[in-house]
Amino acid sequence: MRILIVGGTRFVGRHITEAALAAGHDVTLLHRGQTGADLFPAATHLHADRNALPDGLFAGHEGWDATIDVSAYLPRQVHGLADAIGEHGGRYVYISSVSVYDVPAGPGFAEDSPLLKLDDPTVEEITNETYGPLKAACERVAEERFGTSTVIIRPTYVVGPHDHLSRFTWWVERVARGGEILAPGPRDAAIQVIDARDMADWTIRLLDRPGGGVFHAVSPAPPFSFEQLLEAMLAEVGPPGTTLTWVDADFLRTRGIDEERLPLWHPFDAEAALDAADPSAAFAAGLSPRPLRQTIRETYESALLDPLPPPSERLTADQETTLLTEWRLHTS
Repeated sequence: MRILIVGGTRFVGRHITEAALAAGHDVTLLHRGQTGADLFPAATHLHADRNALPDGLFAGHEGWDATIDVSAYLPRQVHGLADAIGEHGGRYVYISSVSVYDVPAGPGFAEDSPLLKLDDPTVEEITNETYGPLKAACERVAEERFGTSTVIIRPTYVVGPHDHLSRFTWWVERVARGGEILAPGPRDAAIQVIDARDMADWTIRLLDRPGGGVFHAVSPAPPFSFEQLLEAMLAEVGPPGTTLTWVDADFLRTRGIDEERLPLWHPFDAEAALDAADPSAAFAAGLSPRPLRQTIRETYESALLDPLPPPSERLTADQETTLLTEWRLHTS
């Protein structure tokens, strides 16, 4: 099969490219050449900015059986790709997000839950408030331009090796350092993740499945809590004597701690409700996530081999110590 991957050299795209090549497919990568330009010599590389695709970019190519789009965040980017590729892109697969949903009715919500809409359809600035509505708008354009065979994949937090955002990885590395760990409450907050490698393998296998569809790429099925996630990390990579100290969310908020400081944690916004999606449609279509503890172990091993600096806004060791001291005084 001939596959065009738009944005196939960084994290999610990188794993999808690896899966496609491992399955023996003929892969073409469309990317700017700024990240991972030396990766995948077996693939054909087309260097271009998708925001300004040059005329004739795809001239001379026979076309593709499928196009997998990892990097569309704005509706005009989907329109631009559709204009450039015409009828030669084959089935279109769009990597979206569970952030497209309006506040769902409750845990276990399905793919037909209401989607967000942009208040201003001309908005292109990507913020916490516009990211979800923009991705939902991209989905609508995808189905309009590429038809009923379009596949839309909505992951929650994508995790695993080569994650440049270092959210899940940050927690794995923090637990692996041991000692007393500040665990932000509430303990029962919902959380779901998906190993990028599992999503990638499944995405490629979906190309053999007829028809389109919308799928949640999430795991585990709800209910699954933040406490269970940290306990799994503790069991897999925590040194002896490592402990979790649960700290009240309101206490942390009054001290300016948010999800940038403590990734994967968002008790005060609508995003919290999105981490309890029903994965049954994806599971029925062949998604089979590896055990969570395996992902934890392999993420840690990858971080040791190829360490990435954590984002500067993450909680530092000194800040954690100070907060834990203040918490003990607060509760004494």
